[in-house]
Amino acid sequence: MKARSVLLAVLSLALVTLACQPPAAEMAQLSDEDKAAIQNLVDELVQAELAGDWEVVFGMYTEDVVDMPPNRPAREGLATLREWVESQDFTVSELTATVADIDGRGDLAYVRGTYSETFAMGGGEPIEDQRKFVLILKKQADGNWRIAIGISNSDLPLPEEGAET
Repeated sequence: MKARSVLLAVLSLALVTLACQPPAAEMAQLSDEDKAAIQNLVDELVQAELAGDWEVVFGMYTEDVVDMPPNRPAREGLATLREWVESQDFTVSELTATVADIDGRGDLAYVRGTYSETFAMGGGEPIEDQRKFVLILKKQADGNWRIAIGISNSDLPLPEEGAET
């Protein structure tokens, strides 16, 4: 009787342990195909921004995207990001991106890298910047990767207090 109780306790513990494990697909590392698709998304993002093709750019984001730019509040949702870009008359004249790392598991991945860019807002003077970034991507039901969170910050020092900008 004691052996049976111990056996039932061990089996119960094993079942609980197995039930708490995520499915194997969620634990799987990114495939080479997924990494290539994510690298391609970054390359296409650069080309679309250079071409000023914002509809293509917006199509690379999830509807609930969170964009966290430097020195500004986060922009939550694709509609908010779209409104901001359109209100700024944002143009990019030079842009190069270098991916340092792509990793993830299952349907969640990240890209870490750097980029340099020359852009203008509202017809103003061009601004040259060098930044580092992290993109968090989610794989969609159709198999495509979309940007869910974008974070970047500048490598350039802040202007000294009282200095003209």
